[in-house]
Amino acid sequence: MGICYRNGMVTVDRVVHASPAAVWSVLVDLDAWPKWGPTVAGAELLDGTELGLGERGKVYTPLGVPLPFTITQFEPRRCWAWQVAGIPATAHGVDPVDAGTRVWMSAPLLAAPYVPVLAIALQRIDRMTSR
Repeated sequence: MGICYRNGMVTVDRVVHASPAAVWSVLVDLDAWPKWGPTVAGAELLDGTELGLGERGKVYTPLGVPLPFTITQFEPRRCWAWQVAGIPATAHGVDPVDAGTRVWMSAPLLAAPYVPVLAIALQRIDRMTSR
């Protein structure tokens, strides 16, 4: 696992022994978000059926509070980012590597204390996807 700072974001990553497609499918499957996201109890899209640029939805906190989200960046099979309650939130992505996939998550510098939560999410994704 590595942590770095770039473009105003703090990024944590982890190499998992799974294909980029397998990891990507977990990152964009709203039903899987509570399985890997410690601060997510559920999520739903308001209009569409798949995550994509401009899609809007609700993410539910562990206390059941729904927060609106909008997907602000989306590059299929590569990365996505969002705003939650109108505030820039995390970015998520995959990069192929020889050993499988480097999965990464970024948070704005002001949210740097959230990095340990992202590290937990990466561990869970590793367990969910590694062969």
